[in-house]
Amino acid sequence: MIPNPSVFRANDIRGVADTDLTSEFVTLLGRAYGSYVSSVGGTKVCVGRDCRLHGPRLRDAFIDGILQTGVDVIDVGVVPSPLLYFAVFHLNTDGGVEITGSHNPREFNGFKMMLGKSSMHGEAITKLRERIERKDFIVGEGHLSHQSIDEDYVKLAAENLHIGPRKLKIVVDGGNGAGGPTAMAVLDALGVETVPMYVEMDGRFPNHHPDPTVVENLQELIATVREEGADLGVAYDGDGDRLGIVDERGEIIWGDRLMILLSRDLLRECPGAAIVAEVKCSKTLFEDIADHGGRPIMSAVGHSLIKARMIKEDALLGGEMSGHIFFKHRWYGFDDAVYA
Repeated sequence: MIPNPSVFRANDIRGVADTDLTSEFVTLLGRAYGSYVSSVGGTKVCVGRDCRLHGPRLRDAFIDGILQTGVDVIDVGVVPSPLLYFAVFHLNTDGGVEITGSHNPREFNGFKMMLGKSSMHGEAITKLRERIERKDFIVGEGHLSHQSIDEDYVKLAAENLHIGPRKLKIVVDGGNGAGGPTAMAVLDALGVETVPMYVEMDGRFPNHHPDPTVVENLQELIATVREEGADLGVAYDGDGDRLGIVDERGEIIWGDRLMILLSRDLLRECPGAAIVAEVKCSKTLFEDIADHGGRPIMSAVGHSLIKARMIKEDALLGGEMSGHIFFKHRWYGFDDAVYA
């Protein structure tokens, strides 16, 4: 029934698509998720997926399971994870799931889940496994609809971002993942000159692995920034919720240094704001937040845990060394590499 129980992880569900995520198991997972949503009064969820080649099979099996519980599904198509999170807020649904392998090798896939407006993690994910083991499913007949939210996201993001009067030139390395097209659309709406690299979605990831925390994966971006005389370069992971930054000299700005820049700017507008960062960030970051009048808060690692801690502390910004950046200030509090 569950080919590999280790797919149930702290922050998501993840495994090798062809062996761990069989269609039978994924349908049961959809039934468990739909039952969980229904049990707390939910009636409608969004589902999106990244561009991995096994995505359509997993989407079909998962949505079929949800519909069997009587929960309605809005399929928002092939989108980066931040657009799925955005859809849950924008369409005001009772949850949402992004089917994605994130930054993992192309044979992997997985499920990042929301219940209401919050990410599921820890005990909530364990309860899904227990429902499958007990065959504890609610039975109903849900309705499937399709809706694109890409244009709404680009419009609202562009209206909300203010980058100043200087014309910028940015090299964009989409890594052939789901974030490239969205990033290009937002930057175009902002009037930024862009130099695109691998922004076409291709679930085989033929040019390099989409993980911007690995120096090797940034070498072509670094070279292109220098050759083009660009102001900076940005690289995205496979589902567009983590970013890497390269400055005009081709030097990598890691997550804690990026958080220092963002924190200083935020604190000028919102003095005393709480800012969350994970334990692997440098001591310098936490000291710099305090030196600039902010309230630094240390969190455990994990996008779901940081989002939960930000809600608890009413924090306006959060971040990880891995390039997950979470904006609550003028945004929704989820990790969004395109917005960052």
